[in-house]
Amino acid sequence: MKKYLLIIIAFLIVGCPVAFAQVKITVKGVVTDAASKEKLAGVSVRVKGKTGGTATDANGRFTITALSNDVLELSYTGYKLAAVAIGGHTTLDVSLESNIAQLNEVVLIGTRSGGRAKLETPVPVDVVNIAKASATTGRLDLTDILNYAAPSFNYNKQSGSDGADHVELGTLRGLGPDQTLVLINGKRRHQTAFVSVFGTRGRGNSGTDLSSIPTSAIDRVEILRDGASAQYGSDAIAGVINLVLKRNINQLTVNAGYAGYYDPAFNTRNAVAQGQYPHGGAIDGNAVTLDANYGLAIGKHNGFINFSANYANNGKTYRQTHDTAYANPKSLPLNTVRRANGDGSANSIDLFFNSEIPLASTRTTFYSFGGYSRKNSDDYAFTRNFSGSSNRFPTDASGNIIQVPGIINPTADGDYYFNPIIQTHNTDASLAMGFKGVLGKDVDWDLSNTLGNNSFHFYGDKTFNASLGAGKTHFDDGGPQFLQNTTNLNFNKHIGSIFDGLNIGAGAEYRYERYKIIAGEPDSYSNYNEDKATGSQGFPGYQPSDAVNAHRTVEGVYLDLEADVTKKWLIDFANRLEHYSDFGYNFNTKFATRYKITDNFNLRGSVGTGFRAPSLQQINYSSSYTNVQGGVISEVKIAPNYSPITKAAGIPTLKQEKSTNAGIGFTYKPIPELSITTDAYLIKVKDRVVLSGQFSADDDTLDPNFTAALTALHVTAAQFFANAVNTTNKGLDVVIEYNKTVGYNRFRLLFTGNFQNMKIDKINYPPKLSTTDDLKQIFLSDREQKFILASAPPQKLSLNPEYGYKKFTVGTRFTYFGKIVLLGYGQNFDGLNPQVPLDKTGQIVPDQYNYTGKVVSDLYFTYKLSKVAHVSIGSDNIFNLHPELGVVQGAKANYAFNNEPGGPFDPVQMGQNGRRLYVRVGFNF
Repeated sequence: MKKYLLIIIAFLIVGCPVAFAQVKITVKGVVTDAASKEKLAGVSVRVKGKTGGTATDANGRFTITALSNDVLELSYTGYKLAAVAIGGHTTLDVSLESNIAQLNEVVLIGTRSGGRAKLETPVPVDVVNIAKASATTGRLDLTDILNYAAPSFNYNKQSGSDGADHVELGTLRGLGPDQTLVLINGKRRHQTAFVSVFGTRGRGNSGTDLSSIPTSAIDRVEILRDGASAQYGSDAIAGVINLVLKRNINQLTVNAGYAGYYDPAFNTRNAVAQGQYPHGGAIDGNAVTLDANYGLAIGKHNGFINFSANYANNGKTYRQTHDTAYANPKSLPLNTVRRANGDGSANSIDLFFNSEIPLASTRTTFYSFGGYSRKNSDDYAFTRNFSGSSNRFPTDASGNIIQVPGIINPTADGDYYFNPIIQTHNTDASLAMGFKGVLGKDVDWDLSNTLGNNSFHFYGDKTFNASLGAGKTHFDDGGPQFLQNTTNLNFNKHIGSIFDGLNIGAGAEYRYERYKIIAGEPDSYSNYNEDKATGSQGFPGYQPSDAVNAHRTVEGVYLDLEADVTKKWLIDFANRLEHYSDFGYNFNTKFATRYKITDNFNLRGSVGTGFRAPSLQQINYSSSYTNVQGGVISEVKIAPNYSPITKAAGIPTLKQEKSTNAGIGFTYKPIPELSITTDAYLIKVKDRVVLSGQFSADDDTLDPNFTAALTALHVTAAQFFANAVNTTNKGLDVVIEYNKTVGYNRFRLLFTGNFQNMKIDKINYPPKLSTTDDLKQIFLSDREQKFILASAPPQKLSLNPEYGYKKFTVGTRFTYFGKIVLLGYGQNFDGLNPQVPLDKTGQIVPDQYNYTGKVVSDLYFTYKLSKVAHVSIGSDNIFNLHPELGVVQGAKANYAFNNEPGGPFDPVQMGQNGRRLYVRVGFNF
């Protein structure tokens, strides 16, 4: 008996480790970034040598079943592969170390499964590292930085376009500024209250002002270049921009910079016509910036709060052609239309924070982010000349001009002029708060509320209400306000047992929006002398009849299914139903897929529908100015969609823009250092909202009921927002990136390209406004059609080679902007079939401006001075290139400035300011 007992004991002693090694256990854990301690979502967790596996959820957690002596492999793009022995442990927390060569390669936008590698998404996504992008350019605004960093993103600074001069609105894939949705940390960002009515870009559009968000707060920008209305809702026809905020802790980052334009070719300081144009120094547009970022840890569970602040002060620029001698073929006449031409000045302060606080002893995290921005801008309006418009000047009882020093300026040829100034106070505030956690075993939930408000208030300065006299030179013109509150409830569940993994996303959204127009003070719009022009010159104030307080609600639900059908085949099927209180229901769907032909070559494509609801700004915008003729006071009005004038004109109630999107492309990584992506796209948009031309009450070809409505309201002309046009965009995006490190040598080459073509398929003429060809032209003229088609150049190509050695880096950036064609107003100054006569022969030619393709060259140097300090110096547009002048050669005597900005400089291609020099110094503590 003892013999058998000893044998059994010996067997147990020898066999227990073997038996133990074969025991299956459930292992749970959390995966974090080794440096920032940030929890990582979407990390692949597999048992080494076996198929299948799982991925971490939104809070970095994973659960996997394995043998107790197995080894887990954890992989995540941008991080080094980690192999961890289980060793019988049921809890296993892992920290991953970043891989510098793959940073910023994981994207959160376009998927609800916790993030995917950029080259493995079913639709194209650009990732822009803002710290790096801003350090190698003198461009200050986020919108301007993205213009040179993303292939199909476009932006041009407006000038001479009233409020459009004071806000930075970009476009994606050639569509309007309001057809791209902006998110912050995945939450909808509110739009600006401003709507463009006089600018040459985005006329009739609103949009999201990215400049109100400090660049120091942004870790990276994800640009989803594909229609995503079915995933995110209205405004995502062209795509989605997601700003991912910083989460750093215990690190203080401070950056200071200076930039200025050195443009001897067109700086008015060098103009022959001295005393006719205001000017600054040899270097103008001087800008000083200072920003800081710092984060603090909160609690013992990786909580944090991160703070950012930006300050910027930008000076004016002054641009004109220098020579006004008619004998010089390169000269242009004296620009008395807009003597003070150039960018306005601005000073701004932006504050932002981002925070997450896990609640102790729970699986719930509280998060919040938001900020405050105030930007005060100051820009010149069109010039008032006494010789041509004395009724716009204050005069005494004898009709003699009342000279006001510092405002009214005499000229050498005996004239007087003043340049009214438009000032804006653009104030922006936002706050997002929410809770996220786990319901049951593995259902992630997220409940949030995001509130945003924008106030865009106008002032007139150094100007007059001539009917009031010379005593008052500053006016409160009123302005719009826009508030948006969005509440979201989202659920996500990953099921590893279906296919090779299925993620189910579902949720609901409730949104409240409010739009106001606040009337200006009476002196800004009133008339006190019928012999004088009405209201403050430059920008007459909003009248009480323009004031509005409109609101609406939006309810929406969505279902998103994302499945790894196999290890190679991914599909995504999204559906969204929304209801708007002001125009009803809308349903959209999208299908996207990606197939791995090989480990380094993927095919991808998508097809879907999209929509954009007409904004409250477009539905309710109203603006009036008064005209005095023969002692009779009458008004010209941009009428809101519900106005009796609008209805009498036969303009239908605004409805949603609808789109059909399709895309196909591939990603290829032949070697670890080289990646290639190519994506073709097709976007058809029906019923785009634009602003019509002006219809006159004196036009006897109009419907009598319409002209009677104008006359009854003492309105001489009116224009409207309408679903006026259907368009088709076709394009191709190409991105090629190479990164290689050899010893201390670093090589980088980035090529981005966008090739696009837009055509107008149909103009939706209202029956009452299409009875004659002239009325059709007024509704949407050839000139206005060119502005729509020129929202992006047909080609934009960028080549960015960069070399680094130890602490030193040098790089260049070559950006090609393709040809743009615009039209002037024509000899009748009405924009209808615009043509002008040549000076010498009188021959009638098209009033057409051809801006030929050009390459802008940037050069930059960076040097790491120490462990905590670095410096960057360089020049944007180092060869001082400008677009072609907006003028018809040979027809310049009377029609040289026959265009929108009142000068030969249109906001196209690289803009009007020329070479920019800059220096930046940064510190990291």
